[in-house]
Amino acid sequence: NGSAARVTTSSNGVMIDGARVIKADIEASNGIIHVIDKVILPRKDIVDTAVSAGSFKTLVTAVKAAGLVDTLKGKGPFTVFAPADAAFAKLPAGTVGNLVKNKPVLTSILTYHVIPSRVLSTDLKVGTVEVKTVQGQNVLVTKSKDGSVSINGAKVTAADVLAGNGVIHVIDTVITPEQP
Repeated sequence: NGSAARVTTSSNGVMIDGARVIKADIEASNGIIHVIDKVILPRKDIVDTAVSAGSFKTLVTAVKAAGLVDTLKGKGPFTVFAPADAAFAKLPAGTVGNLVKNKPVLTSILTYHVIPSRVLSTDLKVGTVEVKTVQGQNVLVTKSKDGSVSINGAKVTAADVLAGNGVIHVIDTVITPEQP
């Protein structure tokens, strides 16, 4: 269906999106078949994945207020550095309420958390790279030798949450673009 699938190998064998390959490399006239032990369902889009997680209530409310739901449900692919509710809770009291009332500023902040391509943490090399956001400004994405990732200093607390139209990286701080 055009969505990405996560393939992992371990001592338990090969897994595809959580389904175990129980028989591999069966040749067919038009390809190869791998038998798996359960049905793999299509992934939800970024918005529905965030809603299902339950830890992005503030972000989802902000995305709705900014009118970005249809965009983030779109084809993509997108990489979203998603502040969890705890990240929004670190902002000064009243900040989120004021942002929801100021759609242009809210939209600028939210789109600053989005890259218009799919980037997994495993795609990154050790070091820092400057990446352009949907908002238009650049962010600094850093991967340390230990594999940890940050964006503009915000720590990625959960990486590579795959969605049907991209990937989500959970961050511990809301990042903000430079104001003109």
